[in-house]
Amino acid sequence: MSRGGQCLTSARRRRRTLGVSVVGPSVHGMKLVSIRIITADVKRLVSFYEMVTGAEAVWGNELFAEIPTPVGALAIGSEKTVPLFGIGSAEPAANRSAIIEFIVDDVDAEFERLRGQLSEVVTEPTTMPWGKRALLFRDPEGWPTGAAWACVGALRCARALLVGGRR
Repeated sequence: MSRGGQCLTSARRRRRTLGVSVVGPSVHGMKLVSIRIITADVKRLVSFYEMVTGAEAVWGNELFAEIPTPVGALAIGSEKTVPLFGIGSAEPAANRSAIIEFIVDDVDAEFERLRGQLSEVVTEPTTMPWGKRALLFRDPEGWPTGAAWACVGALRCARALLVGGRR
């Protein structure tokens, strides 16, 4: 079976090689594997997300790396990879509609840990009207990025199950 000329078995093997664990329930046979950011400076963005997450990136080559998490990966690719998906299909530093969010045990403690290393804090730790404690900052490319933990009912339980935590 192939998709876009690439053997799916080969794609699965490549995922395993990069260290990404695809866990959790699927929806209609699909599982979210990664969110990919396209950038002109892969090393800079990888370093930023390694600092934020405390995870070590798994490099495919100098044009691509992934920050592994328990539920998927944050993939970071060079703008040079865009033609592989279709010319003009993505553009570095152009996002203003998606927020990359990481679940943490303590939003306030994460803010204290990161605050001196963040160039732009959008929202200091605050409790949202729906009960989630959140922090929002921008990465070096301008992507809104946050740390949050859920503190209400079913959402709290669902998030804790996704990351294998107790929260």
